[in-house]
Amino acid sequence: TGNGDVNDHTIFYYQQEGELVWADYSGGSVRRGNLIARWVEENLLEMRYQHLATDNEFRTGRCLSRAEILPDGRLRMHEEWQWTSGDHSTGTSIIEEI
Repeated sequence: TGNGDVNDHTIFYYQQEGELVWADYSGGSVRRGNLIARWVEENLLEMRYQHLATDNEFRTGRCLSRAEILPDGRLRMHEEWQWTSGDHSTGTSIIEEI
């Protein structure tokens, strides 16, 4: 979605322990960010995120991310998010494992 900071140059590094998931990310319009999430259903993550954008502004938000397993075994996440800072607008994103 055009009101987001994440794009195809943003790379996420995810880790998981049971229902707890966390990640660091950067690239594109994001200088540095991190998120924390938990599985709330078999294929649904609830998360909170924060980052410093390349315009030197802090951004925070929340997201629901639905997991899809691709035919080759990689994950594709379908995300519905909302900024909890700034204009509080909403958007969607799709991220894929590389």
